[in-house]
Amino acid sequence: QVQLVESGGGSVQAGGSLRLSCVLSGRPFRSYALGWFREGPGMGREFVAAVSWNGGDTGYGDSVKGRFFISRDDAKNTVYLEMNNLKLEDTAVYYCAADPVVRAMSLYRHGMDFWGKGTPVTVSS
Repeated sequence: QVQLVESGGGSVQAGGSLRLSCVLSGRPFRSYALGWFREGPGMGREFVAAVSWNGGDTGYGDSVKGRFFISRDDAKNTVYLEMNNLKLEDTAVYYCAADPVVRAMSLYRHGMDFWGKGTPVTVSS
């Protein structure tokens, strides 16, 4: 059974930075593509970023390109989301996700098979 546990959320002022972390356990970490999604207040799920199983490919949502960066550390079974120049509209619950199937990066935008419980991020002015 795959388990994903996020951490690193919190409150930050606009223009600031946060780094989210997500640890995967229960299955071999290197078998999974990993991603981050978010749900803002009254909003549906939005794709944020994804990284392929071998780290060779990444993808980003249009609203975060150039500000957010995803990375993975296979030695620590951890995926990170570095968030810079945060905006009020980045306020959301951020969910880590994992997918064991090798797909085109564009397809991961629609969702993944396993999900964490989320970590909240609040950006204030």
